[in-house]
Amino acid sequence: MAIKPETPWQISIDTGGTFTDCLAKDPQGNLHRAKVLSTSALRGMIAENIEPQQLRIAEKWGVPSDFVQGFRFSLLDKTHPEVLVVEYDAGEKILMLNKPLNFDLQPNTPFEVCSTEEAPILAARIVTKTLPNAKLPDIRMRLATTRGTNALLERKGVSTALFITRGFGDLLRIGTQQRPDIFALEIIKPEPLYEVVVEVDERLNSDGSVLRPLTLNSLNAEVEALVKKGIRVAAVALMHSYQNPQHELELADFLEERGFEHVSRSAKLAPFIKIVLRAETAVIDAYLSPVIKDYLNKVNTSLNNGRLHVMTSAGGLVSSANFHAKDSLLSGPAGGVVGAALSGKRSGYEKVIVFDMGGTSTDVARFDGDFEYAFEHEVGDAHLVGTALAIESVAAGGGSICKFDGYRLQVGPESAGAHPGPACYGAGGPLTLTDVNLMLGRLDSTRFEIPIIRERAESKFTALQKEIKIKTGESPEKEALLQGFLDIANERMADAIRRVSVRKGLDPGDYALVAFGGAGGQHACGIAKRLEIKTIIIPQDASLLSAYGLGNAVLERFSEKQILEKLKDIEQEIPELITKLSSEAFEAVAAEGISDEEIEVRRLLVNMRFIGQDSILTVEYDQAIVLEKAFEEKYQEVYGHLPGDRDIEVESVRVICSTIARSDKAPKFSSTKKEAKPEGSFHSYFDGEWRELPFFARSKLTSGAYFAGPALVFEQHSATVIEGGWQARVDGAGALVLKYMNECNVS
Repeated sequence: MAIKPETPWQISIDTGGTFTDCLAKDPQGNLHRAKVLSTSALRGMIAENIEPQQLRIAEKWGVPSDFVQGFRFSLLDKTHPEVLVVEYDAGEKILMLNKPLNFDLQPNTPFEVCSTEEAPILAARIVTKTLPNAKLPDIRMRLATTRGTNALLERKGVSTALFITRGFGDLLRIGTQQRPDIFALEIIKPEPLYEVVVEVDERLNSDGSVLRPLTLNSLNAEVEALVKKGIRVAAVALMHSYQNPQHELELADFLEERGFEHVSRSAKLAPFIKIVLRAETAVIDAYLSPVIKDYLNKVNTSLNNGRLHVMTSAGGLVSSANFHAKDSLLSGPAGGVVGAALSGKRSGYEKVIVFDMGGTSTDVARFDGDFEYAFEHEVGDAHLVGTALAIESVAAGGGSICKFDGYRLQVGPESAGAHPGPACYGAGGPLTLTDVNLMLGRLDSTRFEIPIIRERAESKFTALQKEIKIKTGESPEKEALLQGFLDIANERMADAIRRVSVRKGLDPGDYALVAFGGAGGQHACGIAKRLEIKTIIIPQDASLLSAYGLGNAVLERFSEKQILEKLKDIEQEIPELITKLSSEAFEAVAAEGISDEEIEVRRLLVNMRFIGQDSILTVEYDQAIVLEKAFEEKYQEVYGHLPGDRDIEVESVRVICSTIARSDKAPKFSSTKKEAKPEGSFHSYFDGEWRELPFFARSKLTSGAYFAGPALVFEQHSATVIEGGWQARVDGAGALVLKYMNECNVS
């Protein structure tokens, strides 16, 4: 009898700017969780300096003996050179180093041990209990990563050459001539991402016909010089190539034959009009592709070439082999949107506002029964074409730096990141929002998985108070100053939510707020109050919800075509075009090894506008609807009026095919209503005074349990602050649902 192969591990991992979150299902169906620093580090405290090479430590890693063998050991204050771990007894908590530490270490000195592997692999080893020198079990991994985003924002991509039609060499330096600050007297433009530009002898007409043939031999000398210089990555963007990609195809083949290792073609990545955006998209993809490819190759190699799928900015999965770098920039936040949408449905809410507050930033989005997409988006200084979930980001997270600039208090945009992290992490970091919440009694330092040193936060805060006194002559009260930082952060995050709701003619009060991420529950009530939102959902595993979203995301493909024709001239051809695009997208999903029965044509999108306008509105296509009427109704809904007698233009058509999405029925509240009993009280600052607030352990709150705020809820990786006027109840999905005032009658 044939031996049945063992079921592989299913692991979903979101690598953020500060933490890497992991949710895993083992072959028996049991869930496992891990949260590690994105620097691939584990942190602990030195309990006793037994001998120069032997330490007794305190840690919450939950790993077997010798798991950290070969890891680099260092003190967080970097006062001692790195040494290597040679042995670790997990039972006795004794760490053996390869070199002696030549001085006595004081108890409670924080340290870290760093793996040489990428953070997703470290997390996978923790949940599978696999030692670093051992082969991982069979794994199917789903991954979201900020690697590309960080490389773009920090300008740590690779040297890139831009090949563009002759006469347009300065195109990206000129750009669109838009001024981010219209009142600035000195315009400082960022340097382009490419290192060198090469003008190519060729020219296509606007209909794709050839005006000037492509002359490749004239490029020989320049290409040879670039390769010798070490520039082996290229972006190719030729005029009107979206109409006819032949010249770009020939040029890409030519470059690869002469030593270029990667070529990004604009007509393949963004087959649309507007050469500035096409060129910038190709440059971004080329600049980041080697970084992303190297990262994914390392993960794949450690997985023993197990199956790896990566989340795109559009909220769907693609195989690592088919992943484009330009689609990685909102990878992590997209996982959170998918997880929040599913969590909302499971708790009975189809309309939700996504509020994902992590260590570095906060991402918000809106879900109205299906996802809203943006077809152009910006990340930092970069503007690119590519389908992405409509996500607004603000640089306000738990690691956002709290400071005084001489005139006012500020929260962010700078972040302490994974290293050094907040001041309380003990690595010399600055005062951050996490430190503020800690000092206001909204966090329990004993529940963190990494060492927390409250005194370090207090020290940084005292230094800030002295700075304010010197610069202003005033001495604000400690609590008022800390509350001020909270209010600033909450207002910035609330404004991001207004951008996805109020500024689109929608009332946020009509939505439930799904709050998650490591810091989301700490600020949810404060933000909901500003927006008059009366329902908050804190899902199970809230700090790992992006990983949860990854585990439930669909594998999908987009097929799209630019039209730029009047609706009345093209309307009869749209059904045939949609059939063709649907077939293309369907085949792309099937090529991943998915059976036809598991694939659905999920959405048919027609993007339209009035002639002369730039912005588009998307209409869901159905043969039963009249496109003109549907567009005018949506235009009236969004803008409140209709322009005069103007023709409607079809800008583009897009089709989305995917694996069939998971369908969960909304669970009901438990029929048993029971008032939850607090675990104890916690000294916290609320409503202008220090109080003893009841706190609850999330793990002990079962379905039907309820209680009123103000209160605190602590769980493994996060905390929830429930302000006065809110009532909380655990629903059938295990989510903590908060209702404001009389919205929830639980008695």
